Amino acid sequence: MRRGKISYKWLLVGFTFVATTLAVLLIANLTLGDKRIDQRVAALYPVSDAQFRRSMNVLFGPPLVGGNRVQPLVNGDRIFGDMLKAIRGARETITFESYIYWSGDTGAAFTRALAERARAGVKVHLLFDALGSGKIDDQAVKEMKAAGVEVERYNPWRWDTLARINNRTHRKIMVVDGRVGYTGGAGIADEWSGNAQDAQHWRDTHFRVEGPVVAQMQAAFMENWIEVTGHVLHGDAYFPELARAGGQAGQFIVTSPGGGSESMQLMYLMSIAAAAKSIKLEAAYFLPDEVEIRTLVEAAKRGVRVQIIVPGKQTDSPAVRRASRSTWGELLQAGIEIYEYQPTFFHCKVMIVDELWVSVGSTNFDDRSFSVNDEANLNVYDREFALAQARIFADDLAQAKRIAYEDWKNRPWTEKLWENTMGLVRSQL
Repeated sequence: MRRGKISYKWLLVGFTFVATTLAVLLIANLTLGDKRIDQRVAALYPVSDAQFRRSMNVLFGPPLVGGNRVQPLVNGDRIFGDMLKAIRGARETITFESYIYWSGDTGAAFTRALAERARAGVKVHLLFDALGSGKIDDQAVKEMKAAGVEVERYNPWRWDTLARINNRTHRKIMVVDGRVGYTGGAGIADEWSGNAQDAQHWRDTHFRVEGPVVAQMQAAFMENWIEVTGHVLHGDAYFPELARAGGQAGQFIVTSPGGGSESMQLMYLMSIAAAAKSIKLEAAYFLPDEVEIRTLVEAAKRGVRVQIIVPGKQTDSPAVRRASRSTWGELLQAGIEIYEYQPTFFHCKVMIVDELWVSVGSTNFDDRSFSVNDEANLNVYDREFALAQARIFADDLAQAKRIAYEDWKNRPWTEKLWENTMGLVRSQL
């Protein structure tokens, strides 16, 4: 009898220890990141003012540098075709970081190309997120490693990583020979292949970058590579002298929990606050908080035309779509135009302000990107580039359905219940 009491006692102690440990880990993961911005950003100057450019230079790490050429690659055929061509032409180094690297025809094509270059003597470094790239098969990893590719997983599931397991690298960066960079929204998976022609082929935009800003992209990759491996990659093969490639000014900014994660949110808020004419936002995951809603509404009240394209019923996360819709009331009442893309899942992440300032990259308009994930965005200050992105935006708008406030307000109560319920947990979606 006494032995039974002792066993029960230790069982209770063990259960308490496990429950406490799990609670501590849960709290640690839910509180990742720095303090969020909880006050509005004052509208002091437009993006066309020299002060806006000065602010961007000093607040977000690397400054805007001139002499760049940034080209949009619309949808998978163009994205993957250009990236694979660059890989096959690499002579010295390839650095590659992606949230998603999945098996399938697309993943296999990249695996073959990277392995071939490694066998040819190119130094190839691949870093993918352990959670986001869970669909890569071990055989692909073995094939690349056997060829000499250095393959690393970001933040794998281990006991020593549980306190920050919610932190993922969501960055999409590839740099070839330190001279040509790629960034944007696309992952390495069949879902991004094709030309957004049906529900099985997603709509996205990636960007090819040449010029001095590529060094900033390389430095962004190195930040996470050093974090994971402790190895510093440097020298002319990774950071060559870069000549002018065009006339665009650009900067590449990164954020991570504990390392200035509020910077990306601040960049968006300051850009919105500096809008004088128009804001065109393409957001694969649009979950604004109260400050972001207020900043967008104040822009609309200043006379800025705000247009937002989000996914429609074709989405990889119905819960996110529902949570997003719960936030639209005040935005729609203020005259902000919200459109749902119809043909397929809309995965673009692009902001165009006053057809002069553009931000593109991996960042979603939500708490996870602004606080928990490692993210990276390319900012471009150039009229011609912004106008080109506005034309792409117009093409997307033509395939999207505008949501009227009255339709949103009068939607069935079952939808309201589901959306408001999801809205309560939107910070963790």
